Amino acid sequence: MRQRKIKNIEERLNDFSALTINNPQHLKGKWKTVFNNDHPIYLEIGCGKGQFITTYAAKYPQWNFIAIEGHQSVVLRALEKATEMESSNIKFLLEYIKDIRDYFDRGELAGIFLNFSDPWPKDRHAKRRLTYGKRLLQYCDVIREGGAIQFKTDNESLFDFTLDQIETAGLKILEISRDLHASEFADANITTEYEDKFASTGKNINYVKIRA
Repeated sequence: MRQRKIKNIEERLNDFSALTINNPQHLKGKWKTVFNNDHPIYLEIGCGKGQFITTYAAKYPQWNFIAIEGHQSVVLRALEKATEMESSNIKFLLEYIKDIRDYFDRGELAGIFLNFSDPWPKDRHAKRRLTYGKRLLQYCDVIREGGAIQFKTDNESLFDFTLDQIETAGLKILEISRDLHASEFADANITTEYEDKFASTGKNINYVKIRA
């Protein structure tokens, strides 16, 4: 989806410098120093406009959160939400990440959220999908024992692909539903902007939680 251009985007992003991290690769193994506590750290890759991550952070103030988003015009709204909610336990990375291990040390994260990721529908782009098997294993490297990866999508093909990749990678499924909002996991679910839009039209939401 093409993102609208925002005038003076760099200047506007600079207004939220207290929430953003520059040179995040230099913090590998030292992320607890960013939050000045020993609370568990959760990561959302592709936070969009921030509804999910800011709601999660407000619900669990005893946890820390890192949100990654490369689209500047989109993440601007997420930064605005975090500021409006006075979130003190969220930091943002304004970039795209190829290998999560370049940014986080082994076991440094408590869990990872992947919400409505780009499906990259062409077969030749399969390796770009955030649930490609190699990427899933990379996530597992930086998640501590007992942690998990949670994935949601409205895209049936991407979900089928993800399940195949999970099996091939030898990972264990903890929870799964092809209609999350009608499932036993619905009460604990925190939605994204996309999710609300899709669900309002009756579209089912696919969900899987994987042990890292």
